[in-house]
Amino acid sequence: MKTRLSNPIAFTPLPVTIISSLVYVALFAGLLVTHLIVPSAPSNRTPFSAVNLTEAWQDLQHISGKFHPYNSRQNDEIRDWLLRRIDQILATNTRRLMFDRSKYLHDAQFRASIASQSPAVVFSDVTSNVTSSREGKKDNATAGRNPGLSVYFEGTNIIVYIRGSEDGDEDWWINGREPPERGGVLVNAHYDSVSTGYGATDDGVGVVTILQMIKHFTAEGRKPKRGIVALLNNGEEDYLNGARAFSQHPMSKFPHTFLNLEGAGAGGRAAMFRSTDTEVTKAYMNIRYPFASVLSGDAFKRGIVRSETDYLVFTEDLGLRGLDVAFIGPRARYHTDQDDTKHTSIDSIWHMLSAAISTMDALTSGSALKKKASNDNNNSSTGTDAVWFDLFGQTIAVFQLHTLFAVSVALLVAAPVILILISVILSRVDKYYVLSRNKQLRHDHGTESVSLHGWRGFFQLPILLILASAGTVGLAFLVQRLNPYIVYSSPYAVWSMMLSAWVFIAWFASCAADFLRPSALTRLYALIWLFAIGWIVLVVITIAERRQKIAGSYFLVFDFAAIFLATLVALSELFGLPRKRDYGEEVSPAVVPPASSHRSQSISSGQRLTQSSDEQHDTTHNGDPDAEEDDEATERTSLLRNDRPTTFARYHQEDPETNEEHALDDKKERKVYLGEQPWSWSLPTWPWLLEFLLLSIIPIILIGQVALYLTSALYQTPADGSSAFLPYVAIAIFTILILIPVSPFIHRYTYHIPVFLLLIFIGTLLYNILAFPFSANNRLKVYFQQHIDLDTGINTVALAGIKDGGYLHQITSSLPSTAGQDISCGESKLRKDLMECTWHGLPPHVVPTPPPLSGIPPHFGYTEWLSFNISQPANSTRNEAFISIVGKNTRACKLLFDTPISDFSVQGAAPNANPSEKVPKEGAKEIRLWSRTWEKPWHVRVRWGEGASSTVRNGFSKQRRQGLNGRVVCLWSDANESGTIPALDEVWRFMPEWAAVSKAGDGLVEGGKAFLI
Repeated sequence: MKTRLSNPIAFTPLPVTIISSLVYVALFAGLLVTHLIVPSAPSNRTPFSAVNLTEAWQDLQHISGKFHPYNSRQNDEIRDWLLRRIDQILATNTRRLMFDRSKYLHDAQFRASIASQSPAVVFSDVTSNVTSSREGKKDNATAGRNPGLSVYFEGTNIIVYIRGSEDGDEDWWINGREPPERGGVLVNAHYDSVSTGYGATDDGVGVVTILQMIKHFTAEGRKPKRGIVALLNNGEEDYLNGARAFSQHPMSKFPHTFLNLEGAGAGGRAAMFRSTDTEVTKAYMNIRYPFASVLSGDAFKRGIVRSETDYLVFTEDLGLRGLDVAFIGPRARYHTDQDDTKHTSIDSIWHMLSAAISTMDALTSGSALKKKASNDNNNSSTGTDAVWFDLFGQTIAVFQLHTLFAVSVALLVAAPVILILISVILSRVDKYYVLSRNKQLRHDHGTESVSLHGWRGFFQLPILLILASAGTVGLAFLVQRLNPYIVYSSPYAVWSMMLSAWVFIAWFASCAADFLRPSALTRLYALIWLFAIGWIVLVVITIAERRQKIAGSYFLVFDFAAIFLATLVALSELFGLPRKRDYGEEVSPAVVPPASSHRSQSISSGQRLTQSSDEQHDTTHNGDPDAEEDDEATERTSLLRNDRPTTFARYHQEDPETNEEHALDDKKERKVYLGEQPWSWSLPTWPWLLEFLLLSIIPIILIGQVALYLTSALYQTPADGSSAFLPYVAIAIFTILILIPVSPFIHRYTYHIPVFLLLIFIGTLLYNILAFPFSANNRLKVYFQQHIDLDTGINTVALAGIKDGGYLHQITSSLPSTAGQDISCGESKLRKDLMECTWHGLPPHVVPTPPPLSGIPPHFGYTEWLSFNISQPANSTRNEAFISIVGKNTRACKLLFDTPISDFSVQGAAPNANPSEKVPKEGAKEIRLWSRTWEKPWHVRVRWGEGASSTVRNGFSKQRRQGLNGRVVCLWSDANESGTIPALDEVWRFMPEWAAVSKAGDGLVEGGKAFLI
């Protein structure tokens, strides 16, 4: 043991195993701590001027006490509470606004009674409305698009304008004046929740963050340089309607940049996952605990992520530049009753709040940034594409995509040129052993070939990578086949299985190859292979950076740079070898070196060298009686033995007068590791450590962070209908990328770590195959909706969920009302790529009605829930009709058409500057109607078809109008009172603890009637 530890950084099994394992463990631990543990909130609950974390936590508890979707009474309560809370904050900061409180709470005249010198102005916007549309899905058969939908929405946003020191005192929004040219900064959150979630992180934390920011920036001495527009919008959960309504408000013209605060999980860290450009992203650089990756931004650009936030409206409709910050996991709690204060923490509030204040400080005090031009989709004139990522949650790197492209091009050109140049120099000095089979020597007796065995070890890495990677990907297929949803609750068990399998397979393959063909060049050849593979990948990445503006592959650029530097170090090690000619003359029995050369840099004949069996067969023994005895030993017998004679003879007789000098050289032992080429004795033993550190530290940090980030984003998406295989293949790919740095060194590992990992692999494989995939903390999400045919009284409850495993059937079978019923299951109409089961449900009570008379079924009262009237102009030849709709105890209805309409308008709607914004090019088969007033009648004019058709009768042309069929549907979304929707109450009460309910659509209950025009 003393001998083995004499050099603690030698390229021998024990140092390699211990050092590399410790580096991986340290990096993994740091990455997991950063990813899973939220930085603690400061013990001082007032960390910024006027900011109070205790108040923020209490505000969050109030906001998330009940469900508060737009179409609920609780939503109105939250809105009124927010207005009172803002007034309280401004009063505390001695900034009370002088205007009529009744108007403040209820009047539509938002500009009334505003004092021109007020540093903060509150707009209770109950006048803005917006008409918008959404394109239909692509039709693969026609290569076009299907008809889309249109939306009419009446907003109830709350807007607080905090005047900046450069804004001036003019109330420019009155009488339609233009805002200051320098613009301001918008910060946004939405105060509505979904009908099945309390909205603690979606978006309660964002709301309380804005409340504290209002308090901070209106405090004495905290006036911003440029003005701030704090928007609390209502209706984000239903097609981003609140932000679209804000676009109709005069204050929407003022901001040039924005910060959007969102939530797509329940607690954890708030991630900066999207940005418009480099200049805006730099505002995020000063925060204390950054958490960000440009990879998510690329996913949104490419359409990989299907959900959206208000960021879309601010960038595309308003042309603003800004950032999207949101909680990203766990997704199993998103839009469920576990999105509450029990499952988040004050630490999460602090993480978002501290990031938001620091970012807003930078955006309001830095150089003014122009808006994105309306015809500048690439931000070419007002911003540059950005690359950003954090490092251990402590600092963040932000630079232009153009810089990454320049680095990529430089590496593509310079890296191979430098390596080729080093190779040429090595060849010139006769030390380039790479791929050298033999060395030709000329002497008096002719030409002789001395074997160098430089090819040995060349194919070890590709074999290792193929076997280990194939095993890892094979595991992804195996687990996805046998237990496809285990990743939903146990992503780190899947990670452990993949990592341990790769290491063991790679170690076993490399040891087998090293046993059969040991080589001192194995490490260098591995790096050359990695360099070649990395160079090809970098070519693809560089093209994508230039053409598709993809920045998320930044970690592969840094990885290639690390591989290049490690390869450069390994190639430079060859300068320590003897010249091939000197080595050949040393070992060739036909060459007698001159006396003047035995003290050269090459092998000294007075020293002893342990040699592989291959070399023993390639040389001749002269005058050494023990040589034949050595030849009879096995390949491993003579290795690293100090008491054995050399395996090749001396080639000339020493002058007795020089024996004393050479005796000193005899004490210097030439050691060759386990059968490797004998010329490798002079290779330095320490550079492997430098190579490993270059390969591992930065690449593992960058790749590991991306891997964990992707895991959080993907592992629970199968419940939404996404591919169940995608999380496994992503983990397999990143397993390979994370462990590639150890591949050039793994043949030196002792058996202890690989065998230990084999046991971990066996245990995790059994767990991943046999364990139940869901739990109380990682519940399978299913989607609820109840449909009532108000004409016939048919009442149907639908649950949508994943297709495989029979889990949806287990949930529906657990409900008492399904007993004895024929449950129908098939492709879901509610959610794409899911299965849907329907049955006759318990009657809802969403519309207050007198108790039915004894013996009268409740569905006899359904017809009163919704009324409508349709009329057509008598003398018009257009395909046109007027539809009036009234729904009881609701403020959301919709019109569904069998054929697409070409135009529509709602009485009282604001005019659209662009008619195409109302109806998509392919037409609309649905119009969604949202009112701020309960039970408000809608009066809608619709037009359809290309125009009136004509017939010819008795020589005269007669116009004939086309008909239109469809349904009028109203929505009910308030489930706060038990008994209002008994079918939903039943699901909540009786479903297994491993299941959770979310909304399937805008309404929990939808009731409709058919119409024919």
